[in-house]
Parts: sequence; C-alpha cells; structure tokens
Amino acid sequence: MEYSVTNMFAQNMTENVYVKAFAQGEEMEQRELPPVVSVLLASYNHEKYVEAAVRSVLSQKGVAFELIVLDDGSKDKSPEILEKLAEEFKFRYIHRENKGVIATLNEMLELARGKYFCTFSSDDIMPPDRLKKQSDYLLSHPNAVACFGQVKPMSEDGIASENLDPAFLKSVPEISFDEFFLGLKPLHGCAEMFVTDVVRRLGGYDSRFFFEDYPLYLKVLYECGPQPVLPDVVCCHYREHGDNMHANHNRMYAEFLRIIELYKDHRLYPQAVRNWKANWFSSLAYSQKGEALKRLPQLASFSSAFLKRLPKLFIPRFLLKR
Repeated sequence: MEYSVTNMFAQNMTENVYVKAFAQGEEMEQRELPPVVSVLLASYNHEKYVEAAVRSVLSQKGVAFELIVLDDGSKDKSPEILEKLAEEFKFRYIHRENKGVIATLNEMLELARGKYFCTFSSDDIMPPDRLKKQSDYLLSHPNAVACFGQVKPMSEDGIASENLDPAFLKSVPEISFDEFFLGLKPLHGCAEMFVTDVVRRLGGYDSRFFFEDYPLYLKVLYECGPQPVLPDVVCCHYREHGDNMHANHNRMYAEFLRIIELYKDHRLYPQAVRNWKANWFSSLAYSQKGEALKRLPQLASFSSAFLKRLPKLFIPRFLLKR
C-alpha cells in the first residue's frame, strides 16, 4: 500500500508546546530551556518540498525540540518560503551564500542546544513521533552515543510506501565499525540521532569529503564502538528523485574509496577496498552496463564479493533485483 504524506501534519502542529508557544508569540519559560533534541535542516533548491519537510518536523510531539534551518544560498524560492515559515513559527532560520553541505551542517551543529541532534533533508518527510522515540531510547540507554532507525521510500510527488526499505533492516539490532567499513550493513543518512557533545568532540563533519554522513558514521563507530539500530522506528520518508546523490554511482563510490583510505592501516582495509569496488561494479551492472564494462579492469578482483556480482553484467535489467 501507498499513501500521501504531504498534508498529514498540519492538525498536529499546535500540539507541540514549542510550536504552539511560538505561533502564539508567547514568552514561555520553556522557550528559554535547552531542548532535548536539535533538528538541523540544511536547505538547498528544494522549493517544491521544503515547506512539507519543515512542517513535518514541527508536527513532532512528546519531546522538547528546536528546529534550526540554514538555507545554503538557494537560487529558487526556498528562502522566501522559509522566511514566511520562520516568521510564523519562530524557529531559527539563517540564509547566506552557498558554502556547501558540510560547512552548513557544522555551522548548525555549533548552534545546536539539544542534548541530542539529528539532521534532516529539505526534500524528505519526518514521520510523527520520530524525535520522541529516538530520544527516549537514548535517554534509557546512556551507554549509546547514537541510535539509528528505518526509512520508507517516497515518490517524487509525496506518495510513501507502507513498507520499510529492507536494506536498512539488515543492520538491526546494532552495527559495528567492521560491518560498516566493509559495506556489509548500511545506515541511512536521515535515520540518525547523536549525542551532540560526542560529535562535537569528534570534530563534527569532515570537510575533506562531500559526503556528510559516511565519514562521521565511520568515526563514531570506530571511536565509540557498535551502536544500536532500531527495527520499529521510522525516521524518514525518503523522497526518491533525480537529484538524489545515489543516482551518480561513479562519484559516490569513488568517494567511498577516498573515505575508507583514512583507515588504510586497519587490518580489514584491503578487504574493504575489494568490497566497495564490487558494490560499485554491481550498481553499474544494474543500471549502466556499458559503464560497468568500461570500468571492469578498475573494479574487478578475484574476491567472492566481485565474482558473485559479475553475472549481473550479462543479465537484462528487468530480470535483476537491486
């Protein structure tokens, strides 16, 4: 089954004490207290989606939170939309020239007042009670410095699947550095919640890469040990459209290889390189067979990870599963 999520949040928005206070313009004591969770929303050229994304965050209930939105020099009408929303709901909004997603996230991380934080994309939808469920988990599991959840795919026009993306269920109940480093278990970039001070101590987001999430997740798992992945907390309706990074396989996987080189002295590094090259080949063999053939000398190995994917090159796409 599928359902539309675009307009499902308006009736719940005033139930959040922060949103209600802001909307009414009241000076309430709660506005001066540090929130439990900070939501960091980086906006860039998503005029079609950004209002729905913001409203889905503001509809969260059951936990004190703040929303920080930074528009990274959008060229469309996103700043105008966000300015009106910020005036109505009084969340923190910044618009400045383009500096890139890493600089944007680090800037918001410095502003965050919450014990915990999560990032969110300006084209996605946050399901109800996500913030409460993850923050409750972290409050009751003080040894965890992060927790991750699940996502549901959503079409470009806002139709969400009833089913969880099965790829991320593979990581339940927890994920270790070795599993993530080898590409054996995935994490979704919009299904995270972190202890804010821990991420700050680890240096925040790494400006050497254009991926914001993968280098940070590796560092957290390497420095802090395995972290929980919750099977029943839906953190995001993930909008699939042509601008998603995963559509550019060559750029994405080349960056993965750059990132894992940070751990080239790790005993699993050679295996990690083989695995990520095999994953790169697999993605191309599914969607760009000519490119897969062209890159065969670069990506091929005698590893089982590669050899079991090699037949995909010769099987028609309509017969393959992702």
